[in-house]
Amino acid sequence: MEAVITQSVSEKVKTSGADAVLRSLVAEGVDLVFGYPGGAIMPVYDALYHYQEEIHHVLTRHEQGAIHAAQGYARATGNVGMVMATSGPGATNLITGIADAMIDSTPLVCITGQVGSNLLGSDAFQETDIISISMPCTKWNYQVTRAEDIPEALAKAFYIAKSGRPGPVLIDITKDAQFNQLDFDYKKCEVVRSYQPVPVLQPESVSAAAELINQAERPFVLFGQGVILGQAEEEFKAFIEKSGIPAAWTLLGLSALPTDHPLNVGMLGMHGNYGPNKLTNECDVLIAIGMRFDDRVTGNLAHYARQAKVIHLDIDPSEINKNVKVDIPVLGDCKESLRQLTQEVKRKSHSSWLERFRAHDRTEKEEVINAELSPQSGQMTMGEVIKEINYLTRGEAILVTDVGQHQMVACRYTQFKQSKSNITSGGLGTMGFCLPAALGAKLGAPDREVVAVIGDGGFQMTLQELGTIFQTQAAVKIVVLNNSFLGMVRQWQQLFFDKRYSSTELVNPDFVKIADGYGIKGRSIDQRKDLKSAVAEMLNHKGSFLLEVHVGKEDNVFPMVPTGASVSDVRLS
Repeated sequence: MEAVITQSVSEKVKTSGADAVLRSLVAEGVDLVFGYPGGAIMPVYDALYHYQEEIHHVLTRHEQGAIHAAQGYARATGNVGMVMATSGPGATNLITGIADAMIDSTPLVCITGQVGSNLLGSDAFQETDIISISMPCTKWNYQVTRAEDIPEALAKAFYIAKSGRPGPVLIDITKDAQFNQLDFDYKKCEVVRSYQPVPVLQPESVSAAAELINQAERPFVLFGQGVILGQAEEEFKAFIEKSGIPAAWTLLGLSALPTDHPLNVGMLGMHGNYGPNKLTNECDVLIAIGMRFDDRVTGNLAHYARQAKVIHLDIDPSEINKNVKVDIPVLGDCKESLRQLTQEVKRKSHSSWLERFRAHDRTEKEEVINAELSPQSGQMTMGEVIKEINYLTRGEAILVTDVGQHQMVACRYTQFKQSKSNITSGGLGTMGFCLPAALGAKLGAPDREVVAVIGDGGFQMTLQELGTIFQTQAAVKIVVLNNSFLGMVRQWQQLFFDKRYSSTELVNPDFVKIADGYGIKGRSIDQRKDLKSAVAEMLNHKGSFLLEVHVGKEDNVFPMVPTGASVSDVRLS
C-alpha cells in the first residue's frame, strides 16, 4: 500500500481481524457508524457487540440511507462519515452515495464485507467486484484479504478521506480476513508516498493575483464549498472586506458567508440570482475560490466571462483549466492562500460596482421574489414556506434539501448565520438524499435545529428512513413540499417540450398517515392561513415532525439560465 505510518496509538495485542476493525475505528475517534449487517460483514458486527459503549451504530433501513446519513453527518460536523455494509447488493447499494460524496468532496470511509478469499472470482453467493465498481467514484479503494493488513489499510483510508480535497474511500474485507488472527498494532497514517494532498503555496502566484486584484475596477468573487472544507470562513470574510469585492456563492458554498453580509450578492448558476449571473460577463477580474466551474454555474462556456482575467484558488490541481481557462492559478490550502492574499491586496471599496448588483436585486425582487415570498392569492408557494421557516429559526438552523424545485427555492431564500448549515446533493443531484442526510446531520449536531425540506417525489425514494428516525428518536423536522409533480422535470417539459407532461404527475399517498405509522407526529395543510401555526407547531414539537404543505402544482422557479445559454441570458420568467 506504500503508506508511511507514524504515531502509534495502541500496543500489540492478539485479536481477530473483525476486532481489529473496531479497534481501528476507536483509534481514529469514530463514535458513530451507519450501516446494515449481512453475511459477509457479520464477523465485524459480532465484534461490534463488544464496543457498544465506544461506538454507536445506527441501523438504517437501506444501505443508501446509511451512506446518505453518513454524508449528512460529515457535512454538518466536518468529520469523516463512517459506513458499513455487506457484500454484493449491500455494497452496490452504497454506490450512489459514494458517487455523490466523490463529486461533492465529502469525507467518508466505507467498509464492506466480501466473500472468503478462496471464493473470489467464483461467482459465490453475494459476490460482487466492488473494487472495480467503486474505483471511478472513490478517492481510493482497497481489498484486504489478510487480517494483518486491516490496521494499515484503515489508517490509510482515514488519512486519504480527510486530507487535501476530501472524498470517499472504500475498504473491502474478505470474510476470512475478518475471522483470522493478527497481532494488532494501530499507527495513524500521516504520509502516503506519491500522494500530495496539499500543493505547496507559491508566493509568486499570490503576488501576481494580488496585483491583478489591485488593478481591477470590477472584480467579482465566486466562492464554493472549498472555503468550508478548508475551514477558511474567517480568512475569506477578511479578504472580501479588505478588498471590497462583491461575492457570490455556489450551491455548496452557501453558508460560508452570512447571507446578510453586505458583500454577499447571492447565488450563482442556473437558478441563481439575477445580478451575479448578468454581471459575470461584465466583471474585469473573476476570482474563483474553492469552486470548480460546474456547468450549472457557467452555462455556455463559449460565452462565459470571456472579457475577464481569471484567478483560481484551489487545493486540487486537476480543477485548474479543467473547464475555464485560468490566467493566474493559486494552488494550496485556501486558508493559507487567502491569509497571504489578504496581506497583499489593497483596502478598497467598489461601491459603484456593488450598486449594480443591488440594482439587479431590485429588479429581481419586483419581477420574481415578491410574488414568491409574499403572494396575496392562489395556492401557497414554496418560497413563502421557506420565508416562515426563516423567521422562526432566525437563520440558525441546518437546512437539508433534496433535489429539484424545492432545493433551488430553499437555497435561494434560506437565511444563514453560520457555516456548515446548508446540506444538499450538489454535483450528482441525488433524489432521496435529504431524509437520511438530515438524520445524519441531526445525530452529528444534536444541539442544532435540523430542517429537512423535501419534494414529494424525492421523499418517496428513501421514506423508509422514517423508521430509522423513529428508532433513534432523532428530532428531525421534515417539510414535504407537495406539488403532486416531479416539479423540476415538469418545469422543463412546460418551457422546452410544449407542456408535454410525460410521466411526471404523481398520485401520492397520505404522508401524514405514513409518518404516524412510524410514530412520527404530522400535519398536512393546504391553506395559507394555517402556515404560520403549522410551522410553529413543527418547530416547537420536541421530537421529529412531518409537515406536508400543498403548494402550487405548476409553479416554476425563476430566474433561470436555459441549458446551452449564456449566464447573461438569464430569464426572469
